[in-house]
Amino acid sequence: MSSRPNYSNNKGNEADDIDPSKRKITVMPTEGGKEDETCKTFVFNKEDHTLGNSLRYVIMKNPDTQFCGYSIPHPSEDKINFRIQTYGKPAKDVLDKGLNDLNSICSHVLRTFETSVNDHKRRNQSTDVEMRENSVG
Repeated sequence: MSSRPNYSNNKGNEADDIDPSKRKITVMPTEGGKEDETCKTFVFNKEDHTLGNSLRYVIMKNPDTQFCGYSIPHPSEDKINFRIQTYGKPAKDVLDKGLNDLNSICSHVLRTFETSVNDHKRRNQSTDVEMRENSVG
């Protein structure tokens, strides 16, 4: 189940009715008024280096990406500014793909970890039973 993030670019759509501080992702307005869909700065509220660095790494692996970087405006602010420049694709599409790819990677790591933990428990369960039997008798 893939859900597209709710972006706001402050252009009067229903997402703009939400208080900007409560929106997860907003798009910074472009200076000079000229819109370029291949270069965007997204603001992720309530995020830090954990998401910023992981997402930057995944997006830089995308061959459509020319540049990707992030910054935290101030240590006391709970947000990151995330910049994407592409070779022609809309930056929102590259961000969507990056978020989906990162989600897939995290799901794979979680499944692999859970499988390993369960395997470890099964292997050690028989050892624990043998140890208890030996200590009782």
